[in-house]
Amino acid sequence: MAILFALVARGSVVLAEFTGGALANASTISRQVLERIPSGEDSHVSYSQDRYIFHVKRTDGITVLCVADDAAGRRIPFSFLEDIHARFVKTYGRACHTAPAYGMNDEFSRILSQQMDYYSNDPNADRMNRLRGEMNQVRNVMVENIDKVLERGDRLELLVDKTTNMQANTHRFRKQARRFRNSVWWRNVKLMILLILLLLVVIYVLLAFLCHGVTLPSCIR
Repeated sequence: MAILFALVARGSVVLAEFTGGALANASTISRQVLERIPSGEDSHVSYSQDRYIFHVKRTDGITVLCVADDAAGRRIPFSFLEDIHARFVKTYGRACHTAPAYGMNDEFSRILSQQMDYYSNDPNADRMNRLRGEMNQVRNVMVENIDKVLERGDRLELLVDKTTNMQANTHRFRKQARRFRNSVWWRNVKLMILLILLLLVVIYVLLAFLCHGVTLPSCIR
């Protein structure tokens, strides 16, 4: 399976989780990750542990985390996290902000299991994710090794999603490109007018030479 473990939490309080059993210490490491993520900050971040990647999405105080093989890439795990977050909030609403630990586990662990299987094995999932990736800005998510972070005991350095900055840069680039196109267009218009005027002057000078004067007397007669 591409996705091996998943949980939903409020802060460090786990509300529901499901494991495929391939990674024995996934639950323990996931709790260490939850405890070190600053509260109140929305984020999309990934951390590595051996050949496994811990992907985290925190939005409005609810954290969704999954563990995937590094071969799964980033697109499928983060699409899974967005799907799970939307389903969880839609199902429980404001209750998820006050529920006790594992308060939704009996019901929602089955949904975690179903969606893990879908995103891991159904080819339609990747097809849908590829379409989403073409429609939405691709998130740049960097990876930091969990072992190094936990060994030094420091606060995890969150690698925050760069989407907002990328969108702002794209908007500025489009405005600059539009100004550049307008500038080039006006410059071409002015150049065309100048060439037409120059051509008219050349024609007049040639006629004046052929007609023996600037008033073109011989030609007018």
